[in-house]
Amino acid sequence: MAKVIGEAIPNMPWEEKPQGYNEVVWRYSQNPIIKRNPGPKATRVFNSAVIPYGDGFVGVFRADHRDTTMHLHFGKSKDAINWEFEDEDIKWVDEDGNPFQPEYGYDPRLTKIGDEYLVMWCTSFSGAPTIGLGKTKDFKTFVRLENAFLPHNRNGVLFPRKINDKYVMLSRPSDNGHTPFGDIFISESPDLTYWGKHRKVMRAGGSWQALKIGAGPIPIETDEGWLMIYHGVILTCNGYVYSMGAALLDLENPSKVLYRGGPFLLTPEEPYETIGYVPNVTFPCAALCDAATGRIAIYYGAADTYTGVAFSTVDDIIKFVKETNELMPGDSGIGRN
Repeated sequence: MAKVIGEAIPNMPWEEKPQGYNEVVWRYSQNPIIKRNPGPKATRVFNSAVIPYGDGFVGVFRADHRDTTMHLHFGKSKDAINWEFEDEDIKWVDEDGNPFQPEYGYDPRLTKIGDEYLVMWCTSFSGAPTIGLGKTKDFKTFVRLENAFLPHNRNGVLFPRKINDKYVMLSRPSDNGHTPFGDIFISESPDLTYWGKHRKVMRAGGSWQALKIGAGPIPIETDEGWLMIYHGVILTCNGYVYSMGAALLDLENPSKVLYRGGPFLLTPEEPYETIGYVPNVTFPCAALCDAATGRIAIYYGAADTYTGVAFSTVDDIIKFVKETNELMPGDSGIGRN
């Protein structure tokens, strides 16, 4: 059994696998947990980030407003299933306390390093998308930092600790549109400001992930490697389909892919995943993992309209990526060439 390096979360959501169900990941029977029009301004909440906090849970949520603009809202929950959202979007300040509001914000991730909670999201930089960074200690004051990268970039995902005394972030360089391409890259920084030593980790390819791939939740640290859950996209005759996959990265050199699962873990099948603002999307952005049991609750955006939860275990997913391993040419630490 793999050992999870992290905290126990005994109160995290959990539902046993349905009897006779043979897949590695299974959906929560009460999905979607966040439905349409969850607040006065928000028509849809999806592709969001959650984390344990105090005796409950908090999150930074993507909320698309009634004018279709994309904003980040704070939310809290006692059980990580039933959520209460602030009506107003998060008001950011710079490090001197001056207002520093992003033009837009979407697809956030959230992790804790030291005594700070760090937020990554897709923000606007001179009218184009890139990775925004911010921090908070109390989820009351949110401080924006410098943007991590030049445009165009999406899906910034920090590792939950420094590696070799550096902050390390996964990302997916993109373009200004729907991005009909994309591989996963990794970068490091001594201070969350200056980023370099960029390497390609994994490339798109195969079938369900032929068009583009991007890191999903904060990677889960185990004694066998970093468990990375990610999304993969294929362009079909009826449009894009976003599915969920997994890989295992080296602990001290996470640009190195140890194993990469061949098939997807989850693909759009249910009505709330196949019918919505953007059909056929299962987009993972957050995961709770109980270090004591290895249980995982994966939070994913469904059809760019709803939020769903799916369950698995660290052991089941690691077994899956090892047994179905399909490393591709161009995976693992390609750079400087």
